[in-house]
Amino acid sequence: MMLELFLILLLVGSVVGVLAGLLGIGGGLIIVPSLLYLFPYFGIPQEFAMQMALATSLACVVFTSASSAFNHVRATNFDLTAVKSMLPGVIVGGFVGSFIAEWVPTEYLPRVFGTIVLGLSLQMFISVRGGKSKDMPPAFATFGAGGAIGAVSSLAGIGGGSLMVPFLNRHSVEMRKAIGSSSICGAVLAISGMLGFILHGTNVQGLPSYSMGFVYLPALLAISSCSVLTTRVGVKLASSLPTPVLKRFFAFLLLFIAIRMLFS
Repeated sequence: MMLELFLILLLVGSVVGVLAGLLGIGGGLIIVPSLLYLFPYFGIPQEFAMQMALATSLACVVFTSASSAFNHVRATNFDLTAVKSMLPGVIVGGFVGSFIAEWVPTEYLPRVFGTIVLGLSLQMFISVRGGKSKDMPPAFATFGAGGAIGAVSSLAGIGGGSLMVPFLNRHSVEMRKAIGSSSICGAVLAISGMLGFILHGTNVQGLPSYSMGFVYLPALLAISSCSVLTTRVGVKLASSLPTPVLKRFFAFLLLFIAIRMLFS
């Protein structure tokens, strides 16, 4: 049974890597629901399952987004100005989001996650229809946007691409460069959020063996070992698929995950 579980995690990692390269997301939207489903089979207590899913997801996102960012940089699919303007707020927000997750009662966290993802799905559906692009806002406004994206993303255990990509694309960053820039920011965001969850879980009693704070190391190793290898496949697809196709695929993926989390 344990071997089967690790094989499933390897498969999850492979899918996450492709999506990270294709859509600029760190894969948390796939990792969190997958871990919530699998954790009971690993014997992880229910009261820790959501926090550990969020923390482990962010730890996986560090490696997945870093691999995706490396491949996007090689393909010149990024906007350096956008990255520099978003990073400060993203770092602060990512750390703050891990504190907020501690205040939210455990039984409400899956609903919070589903609600966030549903909002992301609707936002992306709207962006598919297009609209007039805007210039990047002033530095203080960009910091605030980055902070909000970081906090929400950390709270949902994601790398922020599902928020950052539409934000950058709306503000005159071409879709492929928005995806690459999001991968770079997502890796940094995930480090900030992960450290917060590790800090919170350091003194918690009853966590399973092979945990570092709320991060479950066996799942981190299994998922990341495959995800970092398959991001290049997603990057190649992102460089060849039309932008509207990318947006529609992204939107339907988010909607499916939101419905599963809210009603299952």
